[in-house]
Amino acid sequence: MSQTETGVDHATPQPTDQDGVRGLRAPILLIGFDGMLGTAFRRLFTGAGVAFEAPTIEQLDITDVASVDDGVAPRFRTVINCAAWTDVDGAEADPDGARRLNAEAPGHLAQACARTGATLVHFSTDYVFDGQADTPYRIDHPIAPRTEYGSTKAAGEQAIQAARCDHLIIRTSWLYAPWGRNFVLTMLRLLAERPELKVVNDQRGRPTSAEHLAHSTARLLSAGARSTFHVCDAGECTWFEFAAEVGRLANLPAGVSPCTTAEYPRPAPRPAYSVLDISRTEELIGPAGHWRDNLARVIQQTAPAANTAV
Repeated sequence: MSQTETGVDHATPQPTDQDGVRGLRAPILLIGFDGMLGTAFRRLFTGAGVAFEAPTIEQLDITDVASVDDGVAPRFRTVINCAAWTDVDGAEADPDGARRLNAEAPGHLAQACARTGATLVHFSTDYVFDGQADTPYRIDHPIAPRTEYGSTKAAGEQAIQAARCDHLIIRTSWLYAPWGRNFVLTMLRLLAERPELKVVNDQRGRPTSAEHLAHSTARLLSAGARSTFHVCDAGECTWFEFAAEVGRLANLPAGVSPCTTAEYPRPAPRPAYSVLDISRTEELIGPAGHWRDNLARVIQQTAPAANTAV
């Protein structure tokens, strides 16, 4: 794989305690390096001196079996898959496309990792559940997706489990970062452009900072975690409460008003309740940072010169 984006020389992995990243099985193959989560991993690994390689899609197409067999070389001890179809509504219009990336591709990677002995890290979603609960979804709660997106992500989990490779599946929700396309950056833009904004107040979940997710994943790996875990920021909120806090932290003057899901119908149904139970993760690696605190750090990175209120 020529012309990959490379961290430390893969031949000389350097264990480190920086940011709690220690005991990682390097070198690492990082797939989807230019996305929101992939960027967080690149920054974490580069800062901590962890050996990784990050191929482009032209160099490694995870939907193609031959490309995966060639790209997942025996030298990689850990494969982190950050590539996914994340367009929830788009999956309703193109279920085959979503299935190729969310279900079939993880299966290809899992089979390759089973062959080479690498550990596969894969990210799943709250959408594998039905969204109708009133208490946090435990890891072993029955899967019952209600959308094409959720169905393809659930199938990806099952494909990995069927391959019997060494793996860590992490379910998460409401991902945001100082980069990429996400709810927080969209709210910052809209609240700066409009005098008032309506945001749904009848969907409750847990936001997740991409930086927190990358860091927590590394710590779980270092602690020997395998099978399935949930990783999100601590606390919970509605999208309205999340948006209001974005505006408050950024000192944006626009008002945020609550509305109902019914006022903004979408092709794919949104879960009314998608809070993931993170107790198993916190028992292993310690308490997660609260979403308000993690959000404040992201706001500071997006507008470092702003007079933010904390």
